[in-house]
Amino acid sequence: MVRLLIKIAIFLGSAALGLWITSLLVRDFTLHLAGFLVAVVVFAIVQLVVDWIVRRFLRQNGPAVTAVAGVIAAFAALLIASLFPDGIVITTIVGWVFATLIVWIVTGVITWLAERFLLPKASRERRRS
Repeated sequence: MVRLLIKIAIFLGSAALGLWITSLLVRDFTLHLAGFLVAVVVFAIVQLVVDWIVRRFLRQNGPAVTAVAGVIAAFAALLIASLFPDGIVITTIVGWVFATLIVWIVTGVITWLAERFLLPKASRERRRS
């Protein structure tokens, strides 16, 4: 249970940082303050579900499939989060491409680092065996 709570916190934090950094780097990506929390929660939930699916079903197919699933998850999360009013607004196709890639890279790196250093060591040992 503690592991799940830590994982949820990691996904929320990485989503918040990924969306914020993307809003700084991509001109066609606007993140409204009023909808920021909704966008973060929606993005984190979609990422959490896709992460579970990837770990459960696609992991044995190799890192390339996992990476493609991550990019698709980032795009889907942005799309779903953009459906909520006053959240995310992406105005061009180039904005969608860059936003997807930047959010995917930032959330991936942050999640990987946070899981490596914040999750209990016993959990990592069980995964290896």
